[in-house]
Amino acid sequence: MLLERHRPIKIGIISVLGAMITLGNIAVIMVISSSVSGWSRNSRYFLLSLTGADSAFGLIITPLNLCVSLAKDYSEGPDFLCHIVAFFNATIYSTCMYTLATISLERYIAVFYPLKYSSLMTRRRTLLLIAFAWCFPPFLLVPISFPNGIIEVHFSTASLVCNPSYSTNVVYSLTLTCLIFFPCSIIMTCANLRLWFAAKRQRVKMRAQHLGRHNRPDVASRVLVPVMTVYYTCWTPCMAAIIYNAISGNRVPEWMEFVVVWLPTSNGFLNCIFYFWINLSFRRKFCLLFQRLCLTLCPDLARALGCTASSQTVVWDNNNTLQERCSSVSSTCTLITLASDTPF
Repeated sequence: MLLERHRPIKIGIISVLGAMITLGNIAVIMVISSSVSGWSRNSRYFLLSLTGADSAFGLIITPLNLCVSLAKDYSEGPDFLCHIVAFFNATIYSTCMYTLATISLERYIAVFYPLKYSSLMTRRRTLLLIAFAWCFPPFLLVPISFPNGIIEVHFSTASLVCNPSYSTNVVYSLTLTCLIFFPCSIIMTCANLRLWFAAKRQRVKMRAQHLGRHNRPDVASRVLVPVMTVYYTCWTPCMAAIIYNAISGNRVPEWMEFVVVWLPTSNGFLNCIFYFWINLSFRRKFCLLFQRLCLTLCPDLARALGCTASSQTVVWDNNNTLQERCSSVSSTCTLITLASDTPF
């Protein structure tokens, strides 16, 4: 009775979350489908891959699980549909983590090996990394899709999703965490920590030399710290619950399970903020496209709001260009000033 009372509230939360993710990533696709100042071709490939994975949260995971939660009765056991939904859930979650790790790797190479970047991150290698992020998870998680496979799947009345019963195959469950979450977390943590320490040293050096009239903002902390904080906040509770269920066979309380299961999905919306909206080039391009869209659909309203048909050219001085490229978390010119202090 208590679960039945909470079901409409949970469905409402899931629906709102799915709508936010979908709208946010539609805006991202509108912008990065064309060139953005300060972003390289490879950066756009990786970010398009991330946007695709994030969009899948809103376009695949949310509708599938809502349909199952509305159609499936609490008394029903696992079935073929539940296994397929659980497979899609795990695959998209894993693809998102691998994509975030490849973005951190590309950013690391762009900053510390700028002169070798073109030879290290060729178009072919970039596409191979993206293909690995999308193709390896389905290969790893395909046993979940079989009803009589090596691991059982159940419909969770707490989280309203089809979840694998990790305690039915402890070895496989722990192997998944060791091959997905931990490698991605290590890559992201090491790459971003190295970037943060290098940026901090460079900032101290520039302050000591009195370069510039004003102190430059701490871009590394403004970008890297939120990215890592959001990543661990969204993914660690879910992984901890998986390990706890696999080892003990017990499940966490109802609302805790609901939160930890859907927190990774919210990462699909938060990525729109910390990987895109925080970048000035992205915001300017979005405003320009939004202005053009308003002029096309509602010209009278757009003119009343002050929109004009002529596009304005944004002129940056050298300092602003450098600062903006430092803000882009994936630009090949990110924190390029570190190259002078970094041995190749």
